[in-house]
Amino acid sequence: MTGMEIDREKNIQRKHSAYQSLDETFDIQNETYRGQQYSQIYFARLHLMRTLLYSLITHWKPHVPVCTVLGLEEGKECIIVGTLYKHMKLKPCVLDEYSKERSAVPLVKPHNFMHPDDHLVLEDESGRVKLGGTVLSPSKYVTGGVVALHGKETTAGDFLVLDVFEAGLAPQMKPQLKSSEDKYVVFVSGVSVGSSKSNPLQFQLLVDHITGHLGDDQGIAAEIVHVVFAGNSVEIPSGLLNGQNLASKDQSRLSEPVQELDILLTQIAAGVSVDIMPGSNDPANFALPQQPLNRCLFPGSRAYNTFNSCTNPHCFELDGVRFLGTSGQNIDDLKKYSEARDELELMERTLKWRHLAPTAPNTLGCYPFTDKDPFLIESCPHVYFVGNQDKYGTRILNGSEGQFVRLISIPKFCNTGIAVVLNLRNLECHTLSFGAQFSP
Repeated sequence: MTGMEIDREKNIQRKHSAYQSLDETFDIQNETYRGQQYSQIYFARLHLMRTLLYSLITHWKPHVPVCTVLGLEEGKECIIVGTLYKHMKLKPCVLDEYSKERSAVPLVKPHNFMHPDDHLVLEDESGRVKLGGTVLSPSKYVTGGVVALHGKETTAGDFLVLDVFEAGLAPQMKPQLKSSEDKYVVFVSGVSVGSSKSNPLQFQLLVDHITGHLGDDQGIAAEIVHVVFAGNSVEIPSGLLNGQNLASKDQSRLSEPVQELDILLTQIAAGVSVDIMPGSNDPANFALPQQPLNRCLFPGSRAYNTFNSCTNPHCFELDGVRFLGTSGQNIDDLKKYSEARDELELMERTLKWRHLAPTAPNTLGCYPFTDKDPFLIESCPHVYFVGNQDKYGTRILNGSEGQFVRLISIPKFCNTGIAVVLNLRNLECHTLSFGAQFSP
């Protein structure tokens, strides 16, 4: 081949990162429902949060006495610590499900159950008291949050709130950024393989980009060190799950979405570590914390030690950066029972309340823990992500003690074709958008 110069193909090596799963707190050991009451998780939550708040309010208002609800005295200012309960006029009731079958008027199901007449109550082991004043807005708070309130009892027996104290961001470990080079984490949520909205080509384009087979710059693909699937990866045809025995043809239809997902995950796991979290539509337990999807569902992917089936919520560290995230049920429930500008504001509230899912178990299903509340946030993450949201959003949240958190709202991939990419070096993030529509 005289006169021709042959370029050797560059041998590009994928970068790696140190991964550690921190899901132990969300593992359910020896699962049982016998003799367990949901009141026990509220007691555990109040005990732990009250101990924390007592240690903090000495710096907040050291000269104001602390008392219980039963110890309130009319006109005397004090601080009380307890669990909030919100009386909601429009909150769904199980009796409505019964009555609608006997009513000619169909029940309207609003997307949000807020009403101007809603009011808050604070309760502890000694009793409960209705809260008054304009300082504490019922539209912001939900049942299950634990706060400290400064105020006084009125002649009507209510507690007039003068000031509110929340726990604030938990202490945060300093991130041990081990290198100055770019390393990327890809977040994708709501792929919904098997649904009518799912586009197989769109998903394949994402997989090819991650694996470096898309034909674009392979150097960028080599910098992807981790992929997280944040819930609702498959959608089983609901008409098949009617409680009856399935015909053989229907059994295959039931498993097809999972098989298709496994084929695509295998392609990713062959080159990069991948976490898959269960969501509300996935074949997993319904109540939080959702346990890992059974590895037998993924015969191809499980052959690789890079494949991790994780809990929801999911906590892990990459190169010293701590991640905490959910598949979206906690934020979706807060949308129904409170008001905010966007999902990021609701995410901020959960961090400042130090609780991932304050509405569990009242309106969000969870396991009846007896000795702990695993949703308490004891260590502030560096990255907090929530999947299956309507749109992409991100911002930095700064705490009073130097904490900083990258908040990420991950949109449903089947609706938007958008995945989110985070740079481990500086926690900056951007989106990847995949279109698979053909113009006529």
